Formats: sequence, structure tokens, C-alpha cells
Amino acid sequence: MERNEELFLIKSIAEMLNKETDMDSMLQQVLNRILALTSLHTGWIFLFDEKGEFELKAYAQLPEALEFEDRKYLCEGGCRCIDRCLSGRLNKATNIIDCERIEYAMKEKRGDTEGITHHASVPIKSGEELYGLLNVASPNKLNFNDDELHILESISYQIGTACERMRLSEKQHEMHILEERNRLARDLHDSVNQHLFSIMYTAKGTKSITTDEDVGESLDEIYQLSKEALSEMKNLIWQLRSDNIKEGLKKRIENYGKKLKLSVTSIFWEEDIPGCVESTFWKITQEALNNVYKHANASQVIIEVKKVDSYMTLTISDNGCGFNRQEVSQNGFGLTSMAERAKLVEGDCKITSELNKGTTVYVQIPLRKGRRGSNVTANKIDDC
Repeated sequence: MERNEELFLIKSIAEMLNKETDMDSMLQQVLNRILALTSLHTGWIFLFDEKGEFELKAYAQLPEALEFEDRKYLCEGGCRCIDRCLSGRLNKATNIIDCERIEYAMKEKRGDTEGITHHASVPIKSGEELYGLLNVASPNKLNFNDDELHILESISYQIGTACERMRLSEKQHEMHILEERNRLARDLHDSVNQHLFSIMYTAKGTKSITTDEDVGESLDEIYQLSKEALSEMKNLIWQLRSDNIKEGLKKRIENYGKKLKLSVTSIFWEEDIPGCVESTFWKITQEALNNVYKHANASQVIIEVKKVDSYMTLTISDNGCGFNRQEVSQNGFGLTSMAERAKLVEGDCKITSELNKGTTVYVQIPLRKGRRGSNVTANKIDDC
């Protein structure tokens, strides 16, 4: 490339990175722009999580051999470039790594490689923080010169800086949401909560000075309804303040069970649970425990969280009265709410119940970064 072309490429990518706010879109656009403004033919980008698992985030003009079965073999398993990057042996743009995935594709006859056998690998970093890996290639290209590697490395640093900016922005956005929820909880506590308390005891006080039985019954009803509304309001306030689970999911669930005066036995996976999974499990468990408290008449609830292959699972079982699913509307007992919460993180929620035999809620959520190769837009939640 001529010097002017190099400068235009770097400037063009910098302008795009400064405007883009979505990680997946940004990576795909920058890859497309690299290929459009250079002689390179194909490329793909992996992102890494803190555990070293990778996810295919962007790809363009892949040969048939890598597109085989919806890019399955590009998304799964290890390879030399990823191993070298994660082990710290690939710290800068590297001049040609023979592609292990292409080798296997040729051996297994998965399709035409279109003359691509090697690629350059460039780590995507910001400072010492490793975010991912950029691979680019062209048919029959076996060598990248120093100028090409220098340009690719400059671009990868730009991408790394953009990745860091986006993740910091997401964290800041989440903090703003948490602050707003806490503000709303405080306002509810200081206003609506206090008004309900006043109504409840005004009704009780008024009853003590009336002899009219009809009025007394009405005041009793007002008192009871206010008491129930106050209890619901306290639960709502508690939920609003509950996204940041500082005490840990197990402790929070046990405390909530005690709050509802339920006998809860919890069995938990001992390692850390990803943030979005933990939050989802908490919300679903909270809904399920509320159902047990209000409807089940159960003497025991067993809650188990564990890891099964590349999934985290949550099982909530009670020995209560159960219910007939055919007689309960989809909106009944918050069943739709629990299913929707699981779906937001690509999970499933199944509820089984029999009359007089209790109810079981089973939730399964994929560990998305561990599920290598998922090309799905992130949910903007840490570790999801």
C-alpha cells in the first residue's frame, strides 16, 4: 500500500470506531473496511473472555471450507493462533501462521479452501488487556511484509481501545440504572410506603371509636388491604435494590426465604456464577418463592444451582399442593415472567406440577462465552 492509502485506512477505521457503540457491529464493520481498503481477501475476529474461552464475533468472505456447516469448525476447538495468543507467545502482529483449521478442513474434505492456507494473526489489546484476535488472509499469500504487519497492528490497537471504551461505557450505564432503581426505591419508601402505613393505622384507630358494625367491617377491610399493599410495596422496594448481589446468590436466596418464613434448603455450585446468570437466577427464584409463599402451602423448598456441561442450571422444587397447568392461565403465578427472564439470556425455563405433589421450576442457561462460537449480540450484562 502507498503511504497515503495507509493513512486513509487508519483514519477511516478510527472515524468509524469513534462513532460505533455496539461491539458486534463495530467488529464486523472494521473487518469489512480492512478487506475493502487492502488487498486482503478474508478475515475473522475472535473475542476472549476472562477464562480464555473464545467467541467468533466477526467474519467476512470465508472460503467454503471454513463456512462448512455454518462455520462450526471455525467456532469450535483450539488452534495454534488462539493457543499462542492466550499463552502470551503472540504479543504482536505475526507474519503467517499456517492455519490448523484449514489443514483439518482439507483433510476432512469440507470444501474449497480457495487457495487460503495461511493467515496473519494480530492480538487485539488495550495496554496489557487482551480482548481478542484478528486473523486475515488472501489466496496463495504466504508472507506479510513489515509494513502490512505494522498497519494491522495499529488497527488492532484501535480496536482494543474501542473494546475497552465500550465495556467501560456499559458498566457506567449499568451503574446509572442501579442508581436510578435505588432512587426510585427510596422515593417509594419515603412516600407511598408511609402513606399506606398511615392508612392502615388510621383505619384501625377509626374502628376503635365507632359502634357501627358495617363501618367497622369496612374499616377492617381497609386495614387488611392496606397491610397487604404495604407488604407488597416492601417486597417491590427490596426487588428494586436487588440487582447488585453483593452477599452472593446463595445467601440472598436464603435470606429471602427467611423473610417469607419458608423452609429453604439450598445446594450451590461452589465456583463463581457469571453476573447475568446470577441475576436471572435470582429474579426467577424470587418469583418462584413468592408463588410458594402465596399459593403452594409447602413445608419445604429445595433450590439447587449447578453447572452441567456448558450450562448453568437452577432447580426449585417444593412439596406443596401443586396445580394443574391446563387450568392456570399463561400469566398466572408469573409463569410467563419467569420464562421471559430465561429467554433474555438465551435460556429455557420449564415448570412441572401435579396436584398434591408439588411444583418444580427448572432453568437452563448457556454459559455464552464458554459456548464457543455463539455469534449472538451480547446482552450488555457483565460475563454474559
